[in-house]
Amino acid sequence: MKKPWAGRFTGKTSKAVEHFTESISFDRRLWKYDIEGSIAHAMMLSKQKIISQKDSSAIISGLKNIAGEIEAGRFKFTAELEDIHMNIEAALIKNIGDAGKKLHTARSRNDQVALDLRLYLRAETKEIISLIKDLQKIILNTAEKNTGIIMPGYTHLQKAQPVLLSHHLLAYVEMLQRDKERFTDALKRINVLPLGSCALAGTSLPVDRAYAAKLLGFKAVSENSIDAVSDRDFAIEFLADAGMLIMHLSRLAEELILWSTEEFSFIELPDAFTTGSSIMPQKKNPDVAELIRGKSGRIYGNLIALMTVMKGLPLAYNRDMQEDKAPVFDTADTVKACLTVLVQMMPQIKFMRERMHEAAGKAYSTATDIAEYLVKKGIPFRQAHEITGKIVRYCIKNKKQLGEISLAEFRNFSQVISKDVYSRLSAENSVNAKITRGGTSPSEVRKQIKRLKQLIK
Repeated sequence: MKKPWAGRFTGKTSKAVEHFTESISFDRRLWKYDIEGSIAHAMMLSKQKIISQKDSSAIISGLKNIAGEIEAGRFKFTAELEDIHMNIEAALIKNIGDAGKKLHTARSRNDQVALDLRLYLRAETKEIISLIKDLQKIILNTAEKNTGIIMPGYTHLQKAQPVLLSHHLLAYVEMLQRDKERFTDALKRINVLPLGSCALAGTSLPVDRAYAAKLLGFKAVSENSIDAVSDRDFAIEFLADAGMLIMHLSRLAEELILWSTEEFSFIELPDAFTTGSSIMPQKKNPDVAELIRGKSGRIYGNLIALMTVMKGLPLAYNRDMQEDKAPVFDTADTVKACLTVLVQMMPQIKFMRERMHEAAGKAYSTATDIAEYLVKKGIPFRQAHEITGKIVRYCIKNKKQLGEISLAEFRNFSQVISKDVYSRLSAENSVNAKITRGGTSPSEVRKQIKRLKQLIK
């Protein structure tokens, strides 16, 4: 099959080289965007009288027919033509004749592939934003349904203070909100038209780049043709944003894994989202959550892979940049899969109210409340902290909980302590007292839920 650069060469391309350099095996998924961009390019060429209206119409009709063939699974992709761009162009020329040869006027594969990747990432980013919003709504709904459940809050994975389960869950809604905002902001840099930059220098033909941008829904046009064809910042930013998102999903997955253990017994995962053991009949394994946690590694790797590809490239386009697509495609697919499965799994998780409440009141989790009680009695915080520490040490030594020691025992540590100290020792009262903005009291959590509902509707 004749190469598009055959005029310069006398020898044939080695089969080994064709196999090594092809990208059609993975970039064929860009076909929809390649055709979309080519139709807009043909319309612009006709508008500017660079090609005739007749040729433009033939090109557009031919491209739509090719799209139909690809959708129906009848299109034959070939590695000899390297990539999706040349496969579609060769088919177009075969189907409509010489008019098809005019499509590549005022265009290079350099700005064409940049265009296709931007169109692809624009669509994928919007889909990911939508899935993030779906997960936020699911978690928010779960939080609203479970506002009465108290659980232990942790630092260093040690019991710290009682908190509402709803408050804990809303922390993930906040994380996802930042993720959504990052992807939304990234769209501004994705949504820039590179078409018309050609190989690197632009073109002497009277193209109308603003018209092409309007046809394709781009908000801006690239201002430097060298940068336009050599830029993959927008793809790296997408991978970085995805890395942050998968980090948050992995943290959620880790907690679901921990909470489902017999040691915690805070939740029961649905059978539909767990698996068993090939040898141990009693096992119910949190494989879905574990895989989400594990997939963070490949997404981080994809980010590093593309940054490493780009770090030493001289301007402008280099064939190394063909390696941009595999990490981008894999990341988009992986993130969407993780979000989708969490959206389906989260509403089916059963929270063990009594077990969580029981755990919330143990391990001297209301000790800070005693320290703050002493502060309100006029004792400096550092002194109050030390007194409370001694009380806890006394309880540990005597195998008692804070609520099990007498008022006389309390007063051995400070004479300002009176009977009202006992009102500070329950998990319920501890939670109710945290009325600072963003705190874990029921009133504050209700405000958080109301605010987030307005934010993500």
